[in-house]
Amino acid sequence: MPTLWFCLVAVMLAGYVILDGFDIGAGVIHLFVAKDDTQRRAVLASIGPVWDGNEVWLLAAGGTLYFAFPGLYASSFSGFYLALMIVLWLLILRGISIEFRSHVNSELWHSFWDAIFAGASALLAIFYGTALGNVVRGVPIDGDGYFFLPLWTNLWPGAEPGIIDWYTVLVGVTAFVALTIHGALWVALKTEGDLRTRCQTVARRFWYVMLPLVLLVSVASFNIQPLLLESFKKHAWGIVFPAISAAALAGVLVFSNRQREGAAFLASCVFILGLLLSAAMGLYPNMLPSNLDAGRSLTVASASAADYGLRAGLFWFVPAFALALAYSFFVYRHFAGKIELDPQGH
Repeated sequence: MPTLWFCLVAVMLAGYVILDGFDIGAGVIHLFVAKDDTQRRAVLASIGPVWDGNEVWLLAAGGTLYFAFPGLYASSFSGFYLALMIVLWLLILRGISIEFRSHVNSELWHSFWDAIFAGASALLAIFYGTALGNVVRGVPIDGDGYFFLPLWTNLWPGAEPGIIDWYTVLVGVTAFVALTIHGALWVALKTEGDLRTRCQTVARRFWYVMLPLVLLVSVASFNIQPLLLESFKKHAWGIVFPAISAAALAGVLVFSNRQREGAAFLASCVFILGLLLSAAMGLYPNMLPSNLDAGRSLTVASASAADYGLRAGLFWFVPAFALALAYSFFVYRHFAGKIELDPQGH
């Protein structure tokens, strides 16, 4: 049961990154691909019907983590408290910037909230990547299963790391580039004309930045966290995840060059999914490794709730998960196709 719930949490987190990832990416490119107010409204309209629904998957993953792995929830939320508060404020600012922008018909008002939307989106992408880097690198868990990390120390992943060091920043920048490509492909899929062309150009140019970053992060990760290599040696079949991710990354460029926006966006989804599942596969059975003593690492066994609770929770999880999937399918189906703006911007 703990392993099953580990897989469920991993899938929900991956689903959140894929779905809300293109919302974040759209925010990153918002000020650069849109040249006037009409195009900026078009970027917002491309995510308007779905952005808040996409964030449900983050809430669901957090709730599931609290229920299934209370030990991990307690440890990580106390240790990463400062970073989590920053992420919370960025989510709030990003949400209200979308909602408040159209409340006042003023160019200054629009520009202010556009800048908030773009800045919060960019920082969210970096912080999400930094969070993944911290999990892969490991944290200084003490004998009671808790830890504390300052925002930074000496910017070096060692015995006394901070949330920010050269490795976590590298993963954060990689996440920023990946979500920028993801968002650009989505906006290109939903728009037409010059805006669509600029989004395609952004996606292709950032692809050439993404390729060396992925290679660099992969090499750095295997050197910093030896558990990754051990896990892939023990479960050789897990190599399928990075292989799928590599093939999907190549597909992003191929389909983009052929002007096949839908296929390019799906390839980007598979690329992100492959990366995240590769990380989960490499860390299993660890959920939060200790960089001081491997025996203190929080694993699926040590951090999970009792089996009876996990079985009972599964009974309620299945229909709730099916309902959320059905809702997402309906919304994306209902609002499929290119967007159209009326004179009022709706």
